[in-house]
Amino acid sequence: MKKILVIDESQLFRDFLQTKLEQYGFDVTVAVNGLDGTVKLRNQVPDLVIMDFYLSRASALDVLQKKNADPNAKDVPVIMASNRIERENVVQIAPFNVKKFFTKPIKLDQLLAAVSEILGVEVKVDNTPCIVEAHFNDQILFIEVAQGLNSDKIGLLKYKIQELLDLYKVPNPKVLVMMSSIEIGDADTGKLSALLNTILDCTSVKPKQLKILTANEKVRVFVDQRKEYSGIEVADTLERAMDGLLGRKAGSYVDKESRTVQKEFLSASAPKSGKKESINLRFGGENAPAPDSTPVPDITGSARVAVIDDDIVIQELIKTVFEDTSVTVTTYDDGADFVADPEGLNYDLLFLDLMMPKKDGFAVLAELREKTGVPPVIVLSALSQREAVVKALKLGVKSYLIKPLKPEHVIRKATEVLRSNF
Repeated sequence: MKKILVIDESQLFRDFLQTKLEQYGFDVTVAVNGLDGTVKLRNQVPDLVIMDFYLSRASALDVLQKKNADPNAKDVPVIMASNRIERENVVQIAPFNVKKFFTKPIKLDQLLAAVSEILGVEVKVDNTPCIVEAHFNDQILFIEVAQGLNSDKIGLLKYKIQELLDLYKVPNPKVLVMMSSIEIGDADTGKLSALLNTILDCTSVKPKQLKILTANEKVRVFVDQRKEYSGIEVADTLERAMDGLLGRKAGSYVDKESRTVQKEFLSASAPKSGKKESINLRFGGENAPAPDSTPVPDITGSARVAVIDDDIVIQELIKTVFEDTSVTVTTYDDGADFVADPEGLNYDLLFLDLMMPKKDGFAVLAELREKTGVPPVIVLSALSQREAVVKALKLGVKSYLIKPLKPEHVIRKATEVLRSNF
């Protein structure tokens, strides 16, 4: 059994790594600071060290120098992780057998791949396509799930929720789970149960404080048939879900400065503590959410927008995003419905899903390409593979958004495209 020493000041991060690595059969020891790490490194001589660069009681450089001076530990490889590091620091640690350096929040699959490569041990990660996002706004914890259910990401979500509760100091949260473009088979019921149990256990919310927004009928049936989930409401419209959580209409205004409740709450708020997030729910190769540092632009003037997506959740989200503008939104449940509509070429902007049952987005794009006066298109997809994006761009797409969607990203992309075409 390979031994791994984890040296990190964050208890949450230590617990997260220890639990996950032990699941893969590693013997894991944790150290709470640099001095503790130095002692355990000398006494136990692990096969691998995973450590933060910023440590107390003894710096990371001190730990590495003492490791180098110990003939038994000198050749032990190191994986370094930190929220930030200066170039000169990288130069300092390079000679001490530091094999990999990761910036926090670490992507789990990349870390496990590095551990597997360094120790020569096969580590299998659940590769089920799945994107999970979690953030707080006001008293609501938003959890977005797209594509499918991944057991490793559900395990990560436990620690992400714990981290968010600590960062945002919300004693009695409410939870909205948004499941869009999600495929769930009969074999996924165990994962769905694990997802709901993780959320209920980590937040300590009562079932009536947990709402699920989805158009997936299998999710509704699963929740309705299990006594332990009695009280959880599965809604197919944003209005129903938010009404249950907020006690007010999802499309109502909060004040003159605000947009809709949808935008107000789906934009992440700032942590109440000075800490930073260290748990990453994304895997390597998945697009990270676009930064929200720039203000959300206003759309001025009228425009006609079509949303072509078989997911009601996505339709509701985009309609609500534009609810306080002069933009008119029309929805289509499939590409076949859109291309059969004579009004199809009279829109100013199309939001188009790539994956639909009757006629997918690529087929729609191919038909549009043969016509003149085609409106600009923004692709909506849970696919993040480069080939899919390149194929869509060749078919005339102006831009694309990866699901799950954020309202501020939708309005920003729409503004960019509309302004360039008006």
